[in-house]
Amino acid sequence: MSERLRSIVERLDVRPDDRVLEIGCGHGVAATLICERLRDTGHLTAVDRSPKMIEAAKHRNAEHIEAGKADFIACDLEDFDPGESRFDKIFAVRVGLFHREPERAHGLAEKWLAPGGEVLALFDPPTGRRDVR
Repeated sequence: MSERLRSIVERLDVRPDDRVLEIGCGHGVAATLICERLRDTGHLTAVDRSPKMIEAAKHRNAEHIEAGKADFIACDLEDFDPGESRFDKIFAVRVGLFHREPERAHGLAEKWLAPGGEVLALFDPPTGRRDVR
């Protein structure tokens, strides 16, 4: 399991009853770590624009989906509609929109926050890569 993602989830300080939105869930690694912290009323909604990544995340998190702790949705962020749902924590890791257009991305995410909620967007460079010369 990725120590980098584990550290990010620790930073989120997810509580057992939090409603969490992950933007750009990829293979669902962080989703697994979050779902392990959720209990009865806690829930994770994860979105990714890639149907392939959503399928991988669903496969990885099948037990959490079955337990009603998680939903995975393939869609562009601009098309995401949570209805009346609001989130205590919203996070995105290495999502290009938050890097290229942070004000626009935060504006989209912040409208889905519950009172007192927070958005965490990280765009750290990949590690462990070597320059090819």
